[in-house]
Amino acid sequence: MPTLADAPIRTLDPGDLPPCLSLAADRDWPREEHKWRLLLDIGTGYGIEDDAGDLVGSAIVTRYGHDVAVISMVLVASRCARQGIGRRLMTHALRHAGTASVQLHATTYGRPLYEKLGFRAVGATVTHLGVFRPAAGDPTVDVSRPALDTDLPAILATDAAAFGADRTQLITRLPAIARQLRVIERDGRITGYAGAWPSVDNVVIGPVIAADMGDAQALIAELATGVDGPVRLDLDARHEALSSWAALRGVAPATRVSAMAYGAPLRGQRERLYIPVMQALG
Repeated sequence: MPTLADAPIRTLDPGDLPPCLSLAADRDWPREEHKWRLLLDIGTGYGIEDDAGDLVGSAIVTRYGHDVAVISMVLVASRCARQGIGRRLMTHALRHAGTASVQLHATTYGRPLYEKLGFRAVGATVTHLGVFRPAAGDPTVDVSRPALDTDLPAILATDAAAFGADRTQLITRLPAIARQLRVIERDGRITGYAGAWPSVDNVVIGPVIAADMGDAQALIAELATGVDGPVRLDLDARHEALSSWAALRGVAPATRVSAMAYGAPLRGQRERLYIPVMQALG
C-alpha cells in the first residue's frame, strides 16, 4: 500500500501560508506569519499532503546564487511522525538546492537525521531572550546611525563579505520588514550593520555584522534600548564574551541549536557574523 513517504512532493507558494502556520502550531512552534511569508517569497517551499489534502510536511530552501542554500522549516505533523516524511523532504530539498554549500540549524531531535544525510556540525547558535537593560558604565554616545537608502550598496557589500555569498534578494527586503536598521560608518566606509524586526512575542535583533565585538555590542544596545518588551538574540556560540555581556543586561541564554553544513566549506568572514537575520535564513 502507498504510504505518505511515497506521496508526491509539491511546491508551496504564498497561498499555502495558512496550512504552514497550522503545521507549525501542531509542533508547538509559534505562528510566525511574517517569517513564513518572507521565506515563501524569497525561497522555494516543498510540501507533502495526506489523502484529505492537509499539509503534513514542509521544508523551505533559500538559495543565495550558486554558492549557498539554507534549508529551514522542516516540519512533520505530529500524527505523521516516523513515517519517512522528513527524510523524503530533506532528500528532495538537497537534490534541488543546486549550490556548493547547504546549511541549516538543527534541534537535538532533528540532528540525527541530518547527520545521516551527510550534514556535519560546524558550530552552534544560542538564543538569548529578555528585556534589555543597559548596565552602569555603558557608553551613551551613539556609535551607529540609522541606515539611509543610499547605504544599500555598501550594506550589500558588507553582508556578502561576511556571509560569503550574495544575499541581495534578502537584504533589499530588510528596510521593509525591519523596525530599525542601523549602520556603523568610519572614515566614510560602512563597516557593520544590524536590524531589528518584530516577531510574535518579542523583537528579533538580526542580522548583526560588525568589525569587532565592541561594534557588535554597540549595534545591539542601540537597537535594543528602544524596544518596549523582550528582545531575541540568536548569538553565534563562538562569541562567549558577547553572550555574557548580553546576559548581564537581562537577555539571558534560553535554547541552543546546532549549526550544520553540507558540501563545500562555508565561505566568508564568518567571525564578523555575530547574529543571523534569523536561523531560517543563515
